[in-house]
Amino acid sequence: MLVTVGRIGRAHGIKGEVGVDVRTDEPDRRFADGATLVTDSKVPRTLTVAASRWHSGRLLVKFAGVPDRTAAEQLRNLVVQAEVDENERPEDQEEYYDRELIGLAVRTSDGAEAGEVIDVVHLPSQDLLEIRRPAGNAVLVPLVEELVPEINVDKQYVVVADRPGLLDPEGAEVVPTEPDAD
Repeated sequence: MLVTVGRIGRAHGIKGEVGVDVRTDEPDRRFADGATLVTDSKVPRTLTVAASRWHSGRLLVKFAGVPDRTAAEQLRNLVVQAEVDENERPEDQEEYYDRELIGLAVRTSDGAEAGEVIDVVHLPSQDLLEIRRPAGNAVLVPLVEELVPEINVDKQYVVVADRPGLLDPEGAEVVPTEPDAD
């Protein structure tokens, strides 16, 4: 099964390295020397990691067969995926692959059915669960322990905290604001 592990950014230097927007909790494993990745594009391409290193908090990767900056720039914005065994789990018990979360039932803290996880959205600051509500609309919930206190992959559900406006934006508390001073 293919799992998204990153998106190739701009070229770095003149020797074919690229910056990678990492989308995996295991970058040192997925971008290890010799790792094979597949691009998620109209014409999929297999890329082999020749070398990788961290530079100023950013992962730089050199792919085999990408000799210079010009070739590296042609890879820009491609999403790269790794082949992962369907039964493989992340090393940390508190981490999950997106595929494990998508499709899980969503319950509130009191056990009421609240929808289904339909996607995991990765942002630079945090991940979000996209939840389809029973009414058909979708909401985004930050994937943090305070708001998603329980994830049970074996029993196929997640618990989302009952907070005003979290699952029902219409029910959000409105904080009165002072009128603008002219």
